[in-house]
Amino acid sequence: MLEHVPGWLGRMMQGLRAGHAKLVVADPALSLGDAKLDLASPAFGDGGRLPPRFTADGEGVSPPLVWGAVPDATAALALIIEDPDAPAAQPLVHAIVWNLPADAGRLEEGAIVADGAGGVDGRDVGRSSFGREGWLPPDPPTGHGAHDYVFQLFALSDAPALPATPGRAAFVEAIAGRVLAAGVLTGTYSRGEEASAGPVAATATA
Repeated sequence: MLEHVPGWLGRMMQGLRAGHAKLVVADPALSLGDAKLDLASPAFGDGGRLPPRFTADGEGVSPPLVWGAVPDATAALALIIEDPDAPAAQPLVHAIVWNLPADAGRLEEGAIVADGAGGVDGRDVGRSSFGREGWLPPDPPTGHGAHDYVFQLFALSDAPALPATPGRAAFVEAIAGRVLAAGVLTGTYSRGEEASAGPVAATATA
């Protein structure tokens, strides 16, 4: 969709960005502690460029993710991916995955897809900012500069029931007061400018 924005307009909007301070992981209401999760991807390094196959310029599948040990009291995990560089008032939600099993350790490439009322193991894929269930492929405006796509994984002490296909508001309300640890991984993408691959991909020990 945003690939059709002309480069001159994208350049004019470069200063219009939601801001990293509005990411879910930066919300002071969550009262995050110091415990961290080791979140990584075998497809790109932290701060590195997303391969086109995960974007609107390619196949548009979700990237693989891996993570390390979680706190012993973890009942479930929750994942949200946001673009704080979107030219909007709030970061653009690209995916939500709710109620991941505590021992999952990974999400395979292409795993974030529409699943209706959820999977047999209890996980449920939520809605993007466009109201669609599944993975919203990165699609930054041409000329707008690099966008960060911030993968935020939360270990939860319990996972209260949510309506099927939860959105951002329900996600934030549900994790408040329940976060035991959090992990962050950032991939970047841009159009209309030279870009290197950035840091080498790394894997976490599940």
